[in-house]
Amino acid sequence: MKMQIEIDKEILDEAMKLGNTIQKATIEAAIKEYIARKKRIEIKRTFGSIEYDPEYDYKQLRQAR
Repeated sequence: MKMQIEIDKEILDEAMKLGNTIQKATIEAAIKEYIARKKRIEIKRTFGSIEYDPEYDYKQLRQAR
């Protein structure tokens, strides 16, 4: 899907300075990294909120294989 976006000139200039070149692949990689970070943050928020069955024995399940 083609999409046209508008990027702040100062941000683009800084990115070009840091990365020497800006290409479509660079922008796609940056967006993928942003998505991955957001997903990690959401996963971290779930820590401590999941209740486990105290009778669950993962070692017994491994031995059954």
